[in-house]
Amino acid sequence: MFYETIDLYDYFGLARGERTDGRLTVYARTANPENAAKLRPAILVVPGGGYNMLSFREGEPVALRFVAEGYAAFVLAYSVQTAYPAPLVEAAMAMAYIRRNAAQYGIDGDHVCAVGFSAGGHLVGMLATLFADQAVRDALGGEHVRPDAVILAYSVLTNDPQLTHEDTVRNISGGDPALREKLSIERCVAADSAPAFLWHTAEDGLVPVECTLLTAAAYRRAGVPFELHVFEKGWHGLSTGEYELFEGDEQATYVAHVRVWIPLALEWLRRRGFAVCLK
Repeated sequence: MFYETIDLYDYFGLARGERTDGRLTVYARTANPENAAKLRPAILVVPGGGYNMLSFREGEPVALRFVAEGYAAFVLAYSVQTAYPAPLVEAAMAMAYIRRNAAQYGIDGDHVCAVGFSAGGHLVGMLATLFADQAVRDALGGEHVRPDAVILAYSVLTNDPQLTHEDTVRNISGGDPALREKLSIERCVAADSAPAFLWHTAEDGLVPVECTLLTAAAYRRAGVPFELHVFEKGWHGLSTGEYELFEGDEQATYVAHVRVWIPLALEWLRRRGFAVCLK
């Protein structure tokens, strides 16, 4: 198995400056010599944390779950406490790295998904809609960084102060009103945005479900394929819904039903051509 961490700034020969991170951890199976060679879809996993920290439970546990389903997985540690454009450029570097090294990892470079949680969902939302942003072009030129599909999990997607997680919006915009407007994802969705699978819980007390509902409506208006699931119960930050990710199981009944987002997303991706295929 490939298990390694790539310094994206070193790989692309870019100056890190004061940026705190920009590293990509690889979880990819080695080829099985006893079977015909296979190409696997890939998934870029982007944890949340309000652009202030990175949640462990939204990183490696998610990657391993998708590896078990035949994917090659990559977890992005992006710079936090750092405003736009650094996190977006780092996510774009991750996508470019995955596609450049598709042959090494046995990946189908035409089927690369990105999944983001909470603030990580905002970052994936930027990647899905602002992939041609000038900051990305300045750093990477014409690299192909748009995901082929995205999964947005209980994500911070609007700048509306009544319907968002204010700390997340403030951190990524640096308090700049113009950037706040520019980075409101439901305003960024266009005909060329990446197709999206969106899910949320109706009783999320940290990031209002309206973030997801407004973005799904924007996808519909733009005519871009999407699928939406809203679960009645469940708190913020459920990740895969595995019991071991939480300190206690007194609310386990509110977690177990949300786990189905993974098979639902996998089936949606299969319908979009994401499958383990023979070369």
